[in-house]
Order: sequence, then C-alpha cells, then structure tokens
Amino acid sequence: MVNDSISRHPFAMICCQNGAQSAVLAEVERDGWRRAFSRPGFVTVKSDVATDKLPRGVFVRTASWSIGKTKGTDASAMIAEVATAIVSAKQTFDRLHVWPRDRVPIGKFDFEPGPDEVTNAIAGTIASGLSRSQVRSAVPNEVAKAGENVLDIVLVDPSEWWIGWHYVPKAAKNDSGAQVPTTWPGGVQPIIPTVPVISRAYYKAAEAIQWSGCELKRGDLAIEVGSSPGGACGRLLELGLQVIGIDPGEMDPEILEHPDFTHIRARVGDISSREFRGAKWLLVDSNVRPDQSLTMVEHIVTSRESDVEGMLLTLKLGGFAHADRIPGWIQRVKTWGAYDIRVRNLARGKVEVCMVAKMKPR
Repeated sequence: MVNDSISRHPFAMICCQNGAQSAVLAEVERDGWRRAFSRPGFVTVKSDVATDKLPRGVFVRTASWSIGKTKGTDASAMIAEVATAIVSAKQTFDRLHVWPRDRVPIGKFDFEPGPDEVTNAIAGTIASGLSRSQVRSAVPNEVAKAGENVLDIVLVDPSEWWIGWHYVPKAAKNDSGAQVPTTWPGGVQPIIPTVPVISRAYYKAAEAIQWSGCELKRGDLAIEVGSSPGGACGRLLELGLQVIGIDPGEMDPEILEHPDFTHIRARVGDISSREFRGAKWLLVDSNVRPDQSLTMVEHIVTSRESDVEGMLLTLKLGGFAHADRIPGWIQRVKTWGAYDIRVRNLARGKVEVCMVAKMKPR
C-alpha cells in the first residue's frame, strides 16, 4: 500500500557506484523520475505522479522513499530530527540500516562499498537514541527479512544524513534472488568467508550467485573462464562444487591443491567444446570486450556438447557511458534460447555489469 505522505510527495533516494549517477538517471527518467539532487554515488529523484514503485535499474544499488535529511555535529540533535522524520513517514520500522555513499570509485585506495567502522559506530549511536516503537530491532545493520519495513540512513557525509525507508518484498516464484539485495545494509552482501580469500573476485562471485537465484548445489560442476588467480573459484569450492578453471594465467597454490579443482591452463578458444561436457554452471570474468565475451559464450552454450543450465557473465563496460549497449547484449543472449535474463551492476563490481541467464536443458 502507498501511504498518504508518499502519494503527495514521491521523493526517492538512490545509492549507486561512485561515477554511475548519469547511468542511473538515464534509467529512472524513462519511468517518470527526474533528478532533484546528486552527489557522487548518491541521487535523489522526484516523480510528478503518485507511485508506489521505487526506482529500479541496472545501476540502482539501493532505492528508498526519501523522508528528510539532517546536518550538523550534534548527534543527539540529529537523531531527534530522524525521530521527527519517522513520525512524518507514518510507518513503523522493523530494522535500521545505516551506510555511507561510495566516496570514491570502487577499488581506488582499496575502497570497498558498504558499512565501515565509522558508519557502524554512528549506526549504534542512532539505534540507541531511537525507541523500539520507532525501530523494533535494537541492533542496526542486520539483514532484513521479506515483509519488513527498513529505516534507511545514508551518510552522504558523516555530518549529513539522508533519511528514507524501503519495504522488503516477498520474492516471486520466478524472481528468486532478485530481491535479496534489498535485505542487505546498503545493498552490499554481508559475508564472512570460511576459506582464504584469494582476490576480491570471491566477493563478486558470492554476490552474483545469491542475487542470481541460481540453485548451485554441492557436487554440481561449474566452469569459470578467466579464473586466475582463483577468487571466484574459491567461493565455488567453498559451496561444495566441482570446479574447472580455464585461464592461461597462474592459479593460487591453495586453489590448485584443492581436490575438487581442475585447472586448464589455456585460452578458452584453444580447447575443445568437449571440455564443457557435464558442466551445469558457466561463470565468465575475462578482461576482454563484451562482444568478445559473448561470442565465446555463444560458442560454448550453443554447442551440442553443452549441458549448461545457468550463466553468470561479467561484461566490462569500459565506461558508464556505454550502458546503452546493454539492451543489445540481452537481445543477443536471447537468440541462444536463454531466458530469465537479468543484469545488475554488482555492489562489488567495478565499471561492469553481471548478466545472469538460464538455458533450457538440451
């Protein structure tokens, strides 16, 4: 249901990767939203018509109904303004999520998105200053559940908080996984690895798998093209899969020694399609142009030898200005007989998108 305040003042706030603001606006403007305020990694928009649908898009990491902001250095005064905003929203909240906007592009100065130590300290202060009648959970930045209302506070700067909220929808039968990022604080998957992390590709793979809704099961065979040095393979092995990594580069010794891992040290174009026989899942993350990646994947999944049922493809954009090519990539993948195709700029991704697609068993 749309509450009265949203119907009268349909403002929304969006978090995205630093540098992706123009791509976000290009997407949401097609749905009737227009820019109100923008900072790197953060955009607010307004709809001129009443709506109960938050902005959506490939580059929209989080979207919330905007209900106010507060600036200052006195935390008590700022929390009082948060409480006032809660009253104006006419909502009761189940959880509190607090996170910063991306202050720099991902990877620069080793920056990673999501709540950090400073944010978590501020979140604890906010949570302790709000009553349980305002936010039911006393612990901030817990993963939300379907059916819950979440109070969102974005730290545009440590002394400037934007206040909003979102509802975590229940997943549709054909949409499993797609709503998962709405449960994560700041749209960033909280994960505690149980294996050594070889590279940040581990986190990209973990996020992609959960968002995709693909049901990777222990014992399934997965192939990763562009596997060196082994970050994503580490996550697949952690999940109990049999893994083949294809890459002319070296793999980390810990991955090479795993009994469920096989390394084919070659370029994918130099190996027989028979090597893919029995593989249920195909992951691709190669530093080549998207058209080259798609040509290579098409050769694999349309082969009579292919048993691939699901694909997780990383496509390098080379700049957010090239986001307009995404619809063409989707149409191309459809010609292979793929379905349930979705695309997202992962929170852990850089200037790239992850495409998930399923294939009908041959």
